[in-house]
Amino acid sequence: MLERIARDRIATLFLVTVAVLLAVGLAAPGFLAPRTASIIWSNGLVLMLVALGIFPVILTRNIDVSGGSILGLSAVTLGLSLNAGIAMPVAISMALGAGIAAGALNGFLVAVLGVPSIVATLGTLGLFRGVMLITTGGEWIEDLPEPLKMLGARSFAGLSVVGIVAAVAILVVWLFLRSRRGRWVMVTGDNRAAARHLGLPVKRIEFLAFVWAGVMASVAGITFAAQIGFVPNQAGSGIELRAIAALVLGGVSLLGGVGSVAGVVIGVIFFTSIDTTLVFLKIPAYWNDLIGGAMLLGVLLIDGRLRIALEARDRAARYRRGDQTSSTTRKLEDAA
Repeated sequence: MLERIARDRIATLFLVTVAVLLAVGLAAPGFLAPRTASIIWSNGLVLMLVALGIFPVILTRNIDVSGGSILGLSAVTLGLSLNAGIAMPVAISMALGAGIAAGALNGFLVAVLGVPSIVATLGTLGLFRGVMLITTGGEWIEDLPEPLKMLGARSFAGLSVVGIVAAVAILVVWLFLRSRRGRWVMVTGDNRAAARHLGLPVKRIEFLAFVWAGVMASVAGITFAAQIGFVPNQAGSGIELRAIAALVLGGVSLLGGVGSVAGVVIGVIFFTSIDTTLVFLKIPAYWNDLIGGAMLLGVLLIDGRLRIALEARDRAARYRRGDQTSSTTRKLEDAA
């Protein structure tokens, strides 16, 4: 049982998260309540959506660091449209359109022009952020209408509309990766040359992965605006780095082709749980990054040491089996 847990990073991370929550529950009675789970889920929605968007991109052995800027651009598009008197369904469609266009630009640069993904998305990160700031003049967008805020309010069994959307997105990604075309994404990231040899449309797969990342970042922007009721001039800044960290923590390989939706979910929940516990314990917010980073390093170090120990034990066992086989062979030869 312990060996299986040690070999499975998702199980290790899950146990660490549970241990942290139980420890906080012992230190602060009342923390371990159904309401806390609802708060953790609600607080992690934006990060979850951004991570789900970047996930397929990393599976194709690329990376997208522009997710936070696309989030901000989409949120600004939504806020300006609503304040201009545009109907909410149309404004939401415009925000999604901004995300699709941004993702398509990233995909075009990487898949069609062959620009390295880190270079392309670093460039568009600044481009999208600049468009966002120029459009707003660096001002916050406030006084968003109540119907938008209602999307972020918990109403159905403790879940909000945007919370249900995030749950559906998790299900969609899980089902897609189990499908034939989902396996194409995994193969593309695992071995691009083999994927081309098999006749897979590698460039189209990469392009659509970036478009999906743009769509999910725009949904995250809509969720962000709905939850807080305004759009600050630095909306989404840095969230893509936390999303990538959550993905890596959840067992998604930056070398492509390896990862699971369960790992994405538990990685995001881990980060959100840490933030929520710090708030519950009334620890100042400026400690969040330090404590969260220390916890991340601790989990990765423990996980790495366990894996190294298990691999060393397995190698020793293989050598012993090899020595025994050689000894048995020699005995048979001597007997002959």
